[in-house]
Amino acid sequence: MHTNYYFLRQLAPALEAHLVGLRLLECYSQDRDELVLVFAQAKGKTNYYRPFFLKASLRPEFSGLLFPESVQRARTNSVDLFGTVIGVDPDDAEAIAGGETAGRVVTGVRSFLNERCLGITLEDDYTLVFKFFGNRPNLLAFHGNEVIESFNQKLVSDQNLRLDAIDRPIDQSYKAFERAGFDHKKLFPTFGKEVNFFFKEKGEGGPTGREEGGRGKWSLVQEMLGLLETPTYYLTTFDHRPTLTLVPVGEIRQTFTDPIEAANRFYISYAGLNNFERERAEVMRLLDKRLKRAEALIEANLQRLITRDEGASHEEIANVLMANLHAIPEVPGQRSPDRVELHDFYRDQPISIKLKPDLSPQKNAEGYYRKAKNEKIEVDYLQAQIEQREADVVAIRQHQAALGEIEGLKAFRKYVKQHNLLADGHVATTPDELFKLVTHEGYTILIGRNAKNNDLLTQRYAFKEDLWLHARDVSGSHVVVKYQAGKRFPKTVIERAAELAAWNSKRRTDSLCPVIYTPKKFVRKPKGLAEGQVVVDKEEVVMVVPRG
Repeated sequence: MHTNYYFLRQLAPALEAHLVGLRLLECYSQDRDELVLVFAQAKGKTNYYRPFFLKASLRPEFSGLLFPESVQRARTNSVDLFGTVIGVDPDDAEAIAGGETAGRVVTGVRSFLNERCLGITLEDDYTLVFKFFGNRPNLLAFHGNEVIESFNQKLVSDQNLRLDAIDRPIDQSYKAFERAGFDHKKLFPTFGKEVNFFFKEKGEGGPTGREEGGRGKWSLVQEMLGLLETPTYYLTTFDHRPTLTLVPVGEIRQTFTDPIEAANRFYISYAGLNNFERERAEVMRLLDKRLKRAEALIEANLQRLITRDEGASHEEIANVLMANLHAIPEVPGQRSPDRVELHDFYRDQPISIKLKPDLSPQKNAEGYYRKAKNEKIEVDYLQAQIEQREADVVAIRQHQAALGEIEGLKAFRKYVKQHNLLADGHVATTPDELFKLVTHEGYTILIGRNAKNNDLLTQRYAFKEDLWLHARDVSGSHVVVKYQAGKRFPKTVIERAAELAAWNSKRRTDSLCPVIYTPKKFVRKPKGLAEGQVVVDKEEVVMVVPRG
């Protein structure tokens, strides 16, 4: 949270009290992705009063601000920066002798609305802005609204930023909260990971549309805002690394009331980590991620099993139909009813059963028996998946405990290598892990995740009689419906797979989308085609509404 919007809001006035009236005398870099700004009251060439140093780390993996008592500039391998903003060089004896004063005066320090930026304003309409949002941090110099210089010139998009467009207004009223489905993350994206974790610990149970739930969450949001506006600063260990937060989470090591002191202590703590601490934190975070993924998959599969247990199973429906064939009206030459109400002898109550009108009651029962067979296969598969994930959870927790007891870097690296912990843990090998999977009317529908994954699906996991689909004339996912021996693909299944193909394509927002479908045997990939590209020799087209 050291570059979080709410922390920068507190840091800006604290810095302003130190900097206003001082002159920016130097800005230089002597380490890659780091720079130093020197502010002071200056008279003449060498008389500096009240020096104030700001050291910024702008590395991709870590950005932050340090305010040290002093910084020793190296005699070599340092480069001056932002000369236009500074104005007169304090070493320019001729200019100073002519009556000019070195360095421009700081007129203020500001934060930006709902954005992770800190600005230092100087006379003559210059502003230095530390940009912490996005993938790469940077320091930008503005004259008026335009960027005139940047520390990292490779970040080309930063050159197009305008000072008056950095503020990000967001409607954060209760009405907007209600429209967002009572999901605070949509209105307060600036909360960050630590605050959201604290929010959840305080009683967040996920977005809900109920008014009473919304009011309760809104009260909790206001409580969070109160903490963030008048914070205590916590130096804590969170997610296995030093963290500066405005809310009490993790293993709290120190508390502060001054944001400058808090920033300094955090920066020193983070920079002081040795290689062993850094490597262990990275591996532990990786294991945490795998643990959460395994637990989420267990929960999802359990929910699918619970859903199947609710109400009558397909086998029970089939048995009820067969036991009540005499009670279902069947007139030769006429269609059967599309729904019939019979006595459910399993639960001793009426049950409404959906029928296909073009089939006899007995054929409908046979259809439910086929679904029951597929249902049992899926239940067995889900139970096997749960057992596998539970084994993964046990193994991950054992690794975490073992790594927590290791003290030396050499022993740590040996353990990680022996147990292959830097590999992606459980390697995806089954179709439901490799691809998105949907079941519809007993048919399995597989959906590619990206271009490379599309090739894997079509070339290795689709067989010649499987049905292959793709949104016409646009990029998108390959979709495959697995063939069932001796059965034709029902029209409803083809349409559902087409809806998924349309949804997972560039035509997602279209009102209607043409989707091509064909047996996989008519799809080939000649040598030289890019990832995901194929040639279709024979196709049919269906128009559908994209639906996920």
